[in-house]
Amino acid sequence: MISIAVLAAATLAAGPVGAITYGQPDGTGHPNVGALIAEWSTPGVKEILCSGTLIATRVFLTAAHCTAFLESLGIPNTQIWVSFDQDADPVTASTNLIQGQWITNPGFNQRQSDPGDVAVVLFSQNVQGITPAQLPTAGLFDQLGPRGLRRQKFTAVGYGVQAPEIGGGPPNWPFDGMRWKAVSEFRALTPAWLRLSQNDATNDGGTCFGDSGGPNFLGADAGETPVVAAITITGDAMCLATNVTYRLDRPAPRNFLANFVVLP
Repeated sequence: MISIAVLAAATLAAGPVGAITYGQPDGTGHPNVGALIAEWSTPGVKEILCSGTLIATRVFLTAAHCTAFLESLGIPNTQIWVSFDQDADPVTASTNLIQGQWITNPGFNQRQSDPGDVAVVLFSQNVQGITPAQLPTAGLFDQLGPRGLRRQKFTAVGYGVQAPEIGGGPPNWPFDGMRWKAVSEFRALTPAWLRLSQNDATNDGGTCFGDSGGPNFLGADAGETPVVAAITITGDAMCLATNVTYRLDRPAPRNFLANFVVLP
């Protein structure tokens, strides 16, 4: 069971976000998706904070509200690790950790119009044996539009909690520290956001506490692509209806990421 502190951190500045709901363990399906780990809750104890994706051999993409939270605690930006293990919690001596340095987008804000909610973790050496994911081309989803995106599937991946167990008291969000995946369908497009359904009644999965910064790949199953369409930012309080993801095809995130990767 994930702690209340984890839930609070995951909801910082953007509302509830987090783990995969109505999905399944990812196994080896997305080796370029990792857990963002820091000593943020208990001194000396490394814990999962958020999720993210390797987008270049030395660049890990995550959400700015995750790194800004660490900054608010006064934690140095070199006290951050990423694990690409399928099971990354609890962190033990056998957990494969890569230390890095985070950089929060200086344009990060809390405006719904465009929060600039992206950050990177930079590694001093190339990550070996893992193929980085790809970023979308500029304006891709504007070109497709709501009509072109109708019934489009997306694959969310992350290390957060699973679907809430409701009944007989406060909701319980199971947590196993493993990388999970779920498939959801397009719901709405705005200038900054891709809103995805995660309604189990329509066979859609999604995200919850702990998946912040994690990828939503364009496509699903046999049609899945290596393109990170958007990253998980927020959703409804119970993680039952909507996964609200920040588009990566827009100028604000692209301008920041251009400092670290070659954009398509």
